[in-house]
Parts: sequence; structure tokens; C-alpha cells
Amino acid sequence: MPRFFYTVRDSTGKKIVSYEDAASEDELVSRLQDKGLVVIQVVSGQGDVQQASSRILGRVRLRHYHSRVSAGDMVLFCRQLATLLGAGVTLLKCLEVISKQVASVRLYEIIKDLQKNMEAGLSLHEAMAKHPKVFSELWINLVESGEASGNLAVVLGRLAGYLERDMEFRRKVISALIYPAILTVVGLSAFIFLTVRVMPTFAELFTQFGVKLPALTQALINFSNLLRHYWFWLIGGLGIGVYFFIKYVQTKSGKRHFEAFLFKLPVFGNFFQALAVERFTAEMSTLIESGVPILYSLEITEHSVGSPILSEIINRVKTEVRDGKTLSQPMEQSGFFEPMVLQMVAVGEEIGELPQMLKKINAFYVEYTEMFLARFTVMFEPIMLVVMGFLVGIMVVGMFLPIFDLSKIGSAAMQ
Repeated sequence: MPRFFYTVRDSTGKKIVSYEDAASEDELVSRLQDKGLVVIQVVSGQGDVQQASSRILGRVRLRHYHSRVSAGDMVLFCRQLATLLGAGVTLLKCLEVISKQVASVRLYEIIKDLQKNMEAGLSLHEAMAKHPKVFSELWINLVESGEASGNLAVVLGRLAGYLERDMEFRRKVISALIYPAILTVVGLSAFIFLTVRVMPTFAELFTQFGVKLPALTQALINFSNLLRHYWFWLIGGLGIGVYFFIKYVQTKSGKRHFEAFLFKLPVFGNFFQALAVERFTAEMSTLIESGVPILYSLEITEHSVGSPILSEIINRVKTEVRDGKTLSQPMEQSGFFEPMVLQMVAVGEEIGELPQMLKKINAFYVEYTEMFLARFTVMFEPIMLVVMGFLVGIMVVGMFLPIFDLSKIGSAAMQ
């Protein structure tokens, strides 16, 4: 039976390095967790305990291999913190343990700063508030709620679940868009190659024969010359245009106008609205379920939902709710939400299960967006093939029309 060396933490936070024989690594992990131990590292191999400890700690030190703080880093940090707190480890000890395992140098420094501030008397959410670029309002307010209620481990567990679902959802969206993006790049590259490399050869041939070029052929040759002789200016102009567009979209009004344009797109407009509602329901359900008051939940979601138009709607909803109305009433007046959403929110308020209803709405929109992306990916390939076939067909016709004219002239001369 194979031997595995492991490092674990007990309920007091004490680190234990030892070894056991097990049929597999999963079996050993389950066995250790059944004993109430938090598994940090498992290594298979031979040797004594001291050697295993050196190897394990060496691996831990080598985990600091990137500087930025990714979404994956934050998910892992939240999940580890929730697990260790749930096992009874003190908060400062939790941060010390996690700091030895994070893969981000920046997050390592932040965790050390959290320890330092907490030792100076600050609470965890106050220490996190000093790093707003890493810990969003959602993080800070949920942690504050957990600290106030004494259920920080439970609240962090819910937050970790939300972050994991959000990261997985984003991963699926990006994965679904990769294939269409590759097809687009390959198609444009093929078209540019034909325009820049093949068309000049035919243009030179037509010039030698002195044939009068059809309008389509002349237009293609002019376009080829434009790309070949002014490519630097074209790329520079495109780059400047993209730069100013990004700068404009980063402004408050620019972002709102661009989002309004996206929402009005045929077919895709509903998809972008669904993304906004998915984010709204995910955050609201997590906040309310964690004990954050509904007005405070709306305040947090307003600033973190990432949609200017929806943020304005949430602000109006918050004002109406503060004046004594139910959540569903101002949501209906906004005209942004579908009747199904409004009915489920109203039912949730009536029976006192609003977080559960918001979760069900969120699950529906996650499924809807995934299905939309799957269909879009399937449909994009034939559409792209038709477009590329059309473009290549135009080029082929444009190149061969003068050849047909030459053949007619030659036939007439022979007669």
C-alpha cells in the first residue's frame, strides 16, 4: 500500500506533519477530514517525516509565483478562511496558515497587512476596507455582517459559494466566445492575405495586357493598394480610435450610452440584460441570506452590479423601498425586469423566502445565458462560413472577370 506524507492543522491551529499508508490520496484526505483535521498538503513517496516536512514546506514557499490577485486567488482565500474558521481555528491563526499557501505575492502581502491591522485592534472588515481594489463592498459588508452575528464562517462559506459560481459562470462565457473569436481572426486573416498577396499579382498581369478593368476588379485593386501602402496609417488610426473609444466607455456617461446600445441590439440585447439580472439576483440572494438588511443589500448591489442602467434602477428601487413599498412594486415600475422575475420576487416577499426565490431566478438566468451561448457557438460557424464564402467569392469573381474579357478578345481576334 502506498505511503503518503501530509501536513494538517488541528482544531487549535497546530500544524502536524506525519505520514500514513492509504490506497489513494483521496482516501487519506477523507480519513484525515473525518478526524476534524484541515488538510494543507499531501505528498506521496518514501522517506522520513523530517524529509517530508522539508519537501512540503518547500512546495508551499514555491507557490508564490505571480504578482496579481486573480479571481481564483480570492475564491481559494475565501474558501480556506471559511473552512479554517469552521474548524475552530482563531482568525489570526487562519490568516497565518493561508498566507503560507497563497499563489499571489500581492495577496500574501495583503494578508500580512490584515494580520498587522487586526493585531493593532481593527476588526477583519475594517482591515479589509484598507484594500478596496482587492476586497469589494460585497466582501467588506458580508464580513461585517458575519462578525456582528457571530457567524463569520457561515457567511464566508456563502460568499465563497457565490464567488465560485460567479467564476465558473464567467469561465463558461469566455470559453463559449473563444471559438467564434478564433474563426473571426482566421477568416479576416485569410481575406487580408488574398487582398495583400494575391490581388497585386493579378493586378500586375492585367496591367501588362492593358485590359480595361471592370468596376468590381478596379475597386478590389484600389482596396489592395490601400492596405499595402497605407497599412501603418490604417493600424495607427484604428488604434487611436480604439483608445479613445475605451476612454469614453470608461466614463460614467460613456459606459451608460454603450450599455444602452448593447441592450437595444437585436437578439443580443436580451442576452446582455440577462447577464445584468443574473448578477443582481446572485448578489442580492447572497447578501440577504447572510443577514444584511434589504436596504443595505440594495445599496451594496447598486455599486457592485457593474451595470450603470441597472444601478440607476436599483437606486430608485431603494428609495421606494425606504418609503415603505415592497421590493417587487418599484421593480415592476422600472420596466427592466421580466414578469416572471417580478412574480417570483413578490411571492418570495409574501412567504418570507426572498433569498431562495432570488436564487431560483439566478439559476434560471444562468441556464438561459449558457443555452444562448451554446446556440450562438453552434450557429456562428455556418454564418461565418457563409460570410467568408461571400467575400472570397467576390474576390474570385473580381479577379477572373478581366480574364474572361481577355479570352473574348482573343477569340474575336482569331476569328
